[in-house]
Amino acid sequence: QVQLVESGGGSVQAGGSLRLSCQVSGNVYSTSFLAWFRQFPGKEREGVASILRIPGHTFYSDSVKGRFTISRDNVKNTFDLQMDSLKPEDTAMYYCATGLRKAMRAPLNYTNYDSWGQGTQVTVSS
Repeated sequence: QVQLVESGGGSVQAGGSLRLSCQVSGNVYSTSFLAWFRQFPGKEREGVASILRIPGHTFYSDSVKGRFTISRDNVKNTFDLQMDSLKPEDTAMYYCATGLRKAMRAPLNYTNYDSWGQGTQVTVSS
C-alpha cells in the first residue's frame, strides 16, 4: 500500500509559476513510476509528466514540454512538478500517482497507475 499527499496548488496569473509536491509513504519501494496528472471538468485524467523512480528518466505531454519539470527525491520520498510559464488552459485539478513497472508501456496513461493523491487545484488567470 502506498499513500500520497499533494501540496502546493493555488492561483497564479498567466506567465507565473507554481510548484506542486507529492509526499509518498508506505511501500515506496514497490513503486517504479511517479507521475502527475490533471483533470478538466467532464474529462478523463490527462498525463502531464512522469518519472522513473530509478534511474530518473522523464516523460512529458506535448502540452507542457519545455514549461513543466518533474523531479524526485528518493531520500525524502517526494516528487515535485515545477510549472513555469503557466497558461489559463493549465487550470485543472492536479493529481500525483504512482505505478508499477507496467506503466512503461504508456507512462502518461492513467490506467497504468494504481495509487493516487487527493488532488490539488491549480488556477491560472489571464
